Amino acid sequence: MATGQAPSNPVPAMRTYPPVEHPVVVIGPQYLAQYPVELAVSTKLWTLGENDFKVSDINGTVIFQVTKKLLSLNDRRFLKDAAGNTLVNLKRKIMSLHQTWEVYRGESDEEKDKLFTVEKSKLFQLKTELDVFLANHNEGELPDFKVRGEFGESACSVLLGDSNTVLAQMYKRHSLASAILNPNSLGVIVNPNVDYAFIVALVVILGRINADQNGGN
Repeated sequence: MATGQAPSNPVPAMRTYPPVEHPVVVIGPQYLAQYPVELAVSTKLWTLGENDFKVSDINGTVIFQVTKKLLSLNDRRFLKDAAGNTLVNLKRKIMSLHQTWEVYRGESDEEKDKLFTVEKSKLFQLKTELDVFLANHNEGELPDFKVRGEFGESACSVLLGDSNTVLAQMYKRHSLASAILNPNSLGVIVNPNVDYAFIVALVVILGRINADQNGGN
């Protein structure tokens, strides 16, 4: 019998994605990190109709707050930092077939302060697919970003344009090394050099669109 070194145990394959070649900055460069950022968002906040909630990291530190403007004719949310400063506001566009959301810097709703627009790719969808257009986007061009998947189910990804470059991923349950995530929480992993405040804004809009589709508040 031939003798020799015992074969090593096989290493599970890892899914790899093309890296982000250039930093993705939409809300601000202060929200870029050189490492993957892991966040936790409660999914039941949309189904129970609660308006104010916090976004935390895996250590339980509050990173962002999301509030709703009361007595407003349209659905409007405010993304704030941990200190309560408004970063952007997210406003649903009235009379929009594709359920369009517009995002403005601070508390403004003036065109000059618009950062980006999010809308459903198709009027009728089995799984959510959103197109994201930056404010300087030229009409007729491909979306600057795409959101694909189904909120609250297996997974959802934010992609760069119409490519397979993944900027962030969301999971209904994720094995983060923290008790902060419970069965009613959504894990969000933002890749390095990607504006994680921008990703959180997309998560909020995605949650609202899916809550509307499912009859939520």
